Amino acid sequence: MMRSKNSLLPRWLPIAAIALFVLPASSAHAQNSPANPGQAAPDKPPAVAQSPASQSPAAAASLPPDRSKSYFHAALAGIYEEEAVNSGRPEFVAHAIEEYKAALNADPSSAQLNDGLADLYLRSGRAREAEATARGLLKTTPDDIDAHKLLGRIYLRQLSEAENSPSSASPSGNTLDQAIAEYERIVALDPKSVDDRMVLGQLYTVKHQQPKAEEQFKIAQALEPDSEEVVLNLARLYAESGDVEHAVRSIEAVPESDRTPKMEFALGAAYDQLKRNKDAIAAYGRAADMEPGDPRTLGALAQALMNDNQLDAALKVYQNLSDADPDDDATTLVRISEIQRRQGKYEDALATIRKAVKKDPNSLEAGFNEGMLLDVLGRYDESAHVYEHMVDLTSHANGAYTAEEKNNRSIFLERLGSVYHEQNKVDEAIAAYQKMIDLGGETAQRGYQGEVDTYRDAKMFDKAIEVSRKAVAANPKSRELKLMLAGELADQGQADEGLKMAKDLLNNSDTDREVWLTLGQMDTRLRRWKDADEALNKATALTTKKEDRVYLFFVKGALAERQKHFEPAEQLFRQALELDPTNAMTLNYLGYMMADKGSKLPEALKMIRKAVELEPMNGAYLDSLGWAYFKMGQYELAEDNLRRAVERDQTDPTVHDHLGDLYEKTGRIRLAAAQWELSLTEYSKSAAADVEPTDVAKVQHKLEGARVKLAKEESVTGISKQN
Repeated sequence: MMRSKNSLLPRWLPIAAIALFVLPASSAHAQNSPANPGQAAPDKPPAVAQSPASQSPAAAASLPPDRSKSYFHAALAGIYEEEAVNSGRPEFVAHAIEEYKAALNADPSSAQLNDGLADLYLRSGRAREAEATARGLLKTTPDDIDAHKLLGRIYLRQLSEAENSPSSASPSGNTLDQAIAEYERIVALDPKSVDDRMVLGQLYTVKHQQPKAEEQFKIAQALEPDSEEVVLNLARLYAESGDVEHAVRSIEAVPESDRTPKMEFALGAAYDQLKRNKDAIAAYGRAADMEPGDPRTLGALAQALMNDNQLDAALKVYQNLSDADPDDDATTLVRISEIQRRQGKYEDALATIRKAVKKDPNSLEAGFNEGMLLDVLGRYDESAHVYEHMVDLTSHANGAYTAEEKNNRSIFLERLGSVYHEQNKVDEAIAAYQKMIDLGGETAQRGYQGEVDTYRDAKMFDKAIEVSRKAVAANPKSRELKLMLAGELADQGQADEGLKMAKDLLNNSDTDREVWLTLGQMDTRLRRWKDADEALNKATALTTKKEDRVYLFFVKGALAERQKHFEPAEQLFRQALELDPTNAMTLNYLGYMMADKGSKLPEALKMIRKAVELEPMNGAYLDSLGWAYFKMGQYELAEDNLRRAVERDQTDPTVHDHLGDLYEKTGRIRLAAAQWELSLTEYSKSAAADVEPTDVAKVQHKLEGARVKLAKEESVTGISKQN
């Protein structure tokens, strides 16, 4: 849609045009002039427009300006342009352009006419002519701000349409640089233009020139301290550069009473990034109060409540959202199901997620959650069926995938492989992971790791090493895969070869951190305590990021625990949890360690329950939870979780041992003996690194005691009891 005439021409032009129609015109014009300005524009330009336009630009420039002719043709241009808007007929745009040219022939130096013609070119899609006209004007009038603004708009349009991606290889300068140059000139000519400084700041942001962008936003803020756009752009700049704290401060600097809903929403999002859950809840709450019922704000508020573990409050918000818009997409139902799952209401969660699937059968998120809930409930075949369907849904016959499609497909393949892994269906699991390998890239590396883990848990160690070697051969530059192979070799009696392979990857760079961590873990499993401690100290010197420190504390805690140094281990685990209170593996390890010793049982139980809430399919965590309940004398809950752990980790000797203890404690000696026998069988198949000789001796002792007791009972009664 074109602008109205009055927004295009200088204010004097409409008045002058009316005067032309009532004053006598020269004989050259009289026969072609419209009878009055209210009549519809003719389908063809009047003949008078052709005469001035036929003059060469040089000839026209040599003559004195004829303002009356200029006004006349400018007025006609306006009439044609207005008619183009009203009728939608493009030929009137062409007529308007010809009239502008005629007006310029009469007054070639008119900046207003040049600006008007250039603007019309741009709005009619003729960007090249618009640029040429504006640049022609700037040769004679270099400070014409309207021409600079028009050029700026041209380059912004080209950027938005991706007609010219930034490239320093362009000999004439790329579009981004051209846009920056124009807006730099614009703000120099009009220093108080907040809008133009905002555009320039955004262009600098795209150029990754953060200091220059910040300077423009701050100048704009000084000009308009309460501007929502200024504050939000400044906050976005800091957030995108990784300085989220600064982004928060830039919004907090605005008095709470002056903040807009968008400011509060952006503040909540920044708090989310910093994991300041309660502050995020407060910010989203203020935004929701200002815009009651806004779905985006309420959704963010509910998610913040979930992050703060206020599940009942989050559920209420999501349910209100769902009730307010029953026809909305499946996302809200997915979130409700997630809350129900975290509350341990797995059947309710499954019913809700199936409503989401019914509403949107192609929702990848809903399909993922349905498969996961079936897995949590131990309905493995159904879970596998759902994931197989999702794999089919994300497949292409030609095998060509975008990065996003490849990622989605790999997630479902990984979950499918995991379900088969839990069922000890080795061949099916390997087939799923192989499809991940076929996708290549990082997905292939995860596929190889899945195959190795499956073979390890099935006690097929030769196969695990074989796959590890195959992975390295296919990805000879992958440090991660070489470290995986090194670990497998060390665990299977080839310690020197494995350790050497890992050490050969050291290159005196920051990447050494991962190598030293792996060496520390390998030495821990080999019970080379001193070497492990030295390796982890080397890793400590290279660890700076918060998330890396969390894992380092965890690995150091595990080293201390393996040496029975329980107090230092607890301190290290707690340091990890201070940095990341929701780290599931740390919560489980510390909770289990305390429960096993029978100390701080309520706290241990709370930690393990949190870990299970975060990863409800993890058999080791379920075993820890069952063991904590056992230590607290809650045998029914203990049995439920220990049984589920055995189902998921059938080859883990520890879970069989624990379930055996539960059966013995509840008087079912024969069942206890059966579990201890399974435990010893799995110990005999395990890698040496996974076996503590004292643990094996304890199980053997318990089994012998059970057999003696059973023999005595049978000798007395002469009947073999079935429990």
